[in-house]
Amino acid sequence: MNIRQLSSRAAGFNKELTRLLAFEETADEKLEAAVAGILADVKRRGDVALLEYTQRFDRLNVSGAAALEISQFELRAAFDALTSEQRNALEQAAQRVTDYHRKQVQTSWSYTDADGTLLGQQVTPLDRVGLYVPGGKAAYPSSVLMNALPAKVAGVAELIMVVPTPDGVKNQLVLAAAYLAGVDRVFSIGGAQAVAALAYGTETIPKVDKVVGPGNAYVAAAKRRVFGVCGIDMIAGPSEILVICDGQTNPDWIAMDLFSQAEHDELAQAILLSPDAKFIAAVAQSADRQLEQMPRRAIIKAALENRGALIHVADLDEACVISNRIAPEHLELSVADPQAWLPKLKHAGAIFMGRYTSEALGDYCAGPNHVLPTSGTARFSSPLGVYDFQKRSSLIQVSAQGAQKLGDIASVLAFGEGLQAHAQSALFRKG
Repeated sequence: MNIRQLSSRAAGFNKELTRLLAFEETADEKLEAAVAGILADVKRRGDVALLEYTQRFDRLNVSGAAALEISQFELRAAFDALTSEQRNALEQAAQRVTDYHRKQVQTSWSYTDADGTLLGQQVTPLDRVGLYVPGGKAAYPSSVLMNALPAKVAGVAELIMVVPTPDGVKNQLVLAAAYLAGVDRVFSIGGAQAVAALAYGTETIPKVDKVVGPGNAYVAAAKRRVFGVCGIDMIAGPSEILVICDGQTNPDWIAMDLFSQAEHDELAQAILLSPDAKFIAAVAQSADRQLEQMPRRAIIKAALENRGALIHVADLDEACVISNRIAPEHLELSVADPQAWLPKLKHAGAIFMGRYTSEALGDYCAGPNHVLPTSGTARFSSPLGVYDFQKRSSLIQVSAQGAQKLGDIASVLAFGEGLQAHAQSALFRKG
């Protein structure tokens, strides 16, 4: 396998790194036009259009949209049919995710200033949220937990989940996870048509306030287009992992950590930064040796050769500088004292600290959310959390005394902006 090896001290390194990191999905005009058409059609014709698209794309022919709903009885049956090992793993993961996200709950607050005016903030949950969960070959019960449980912790009143079931095949672990997470309603729909149904509502599918969850290019394009009609979590790009290692971790572990993200798809990115040239060589050898054992070796090989890199850096300080430039989705800090380096790392979706903290644990059961910003957006974005399912309203209750002072201030500024009614509205309260 030919993974590119770079040195931060080589001439042209910065340009090479820029090329490596460059990822902009080429606008597919046909895809965008198709998505726009689907959204408009579902908005206009509702259930009728939804049924037509579900039959066309998922080969699922039902008598009416109501038949697309998966009952709570079926969800419970899927949960009850789990093996004890599966149920235990799912329950433990759910509990850890719930416990972590309870720490994120924001509460309302207020204070009263010297003249008796009350100012504050009221925090309330969203009323209804739509959860998009991939189906078919790519079915992820972990995504159900990561999207539904923070919403439940936030107090969202109703969770509507959509999951495609091509040819009517339902992933039982996904259904079981939906039952365990307390999802209220589940529908066998997917693609841009499912996003449209959630955003606009149909006769059967309730309109939601926000759509969250991963999907293919059609789903991403649909989410981008419905933003403003409803909220969305983020537009996710290919998965990424960046490993900073001092050279003292088992190279087999690090090679497999790089594989863990590379196996997602050919566009995934896996990068190692290390000041130890011998360690980098050992990781490269390990990757070659372990690749043949991987069922998804063709995908891993393509990802690592196209967008992967093993980078020799001067020291760990430089590794932190480069990491902040990359702003990775997943950052493994595989060093002797990760806490000491944490203050130097500003931009990352999630930071996995220490030699025993594999990124895969974060995907399933560590507790923090695995829905993370990609493509450098960790510079200004955060992981999915309870705060994404809460909103804030400002509170202002001006006292009679406060109206005297604030009326003067507001009127001066309003007159300066040429807004006479604003000024008079403030002055009227002065008495």
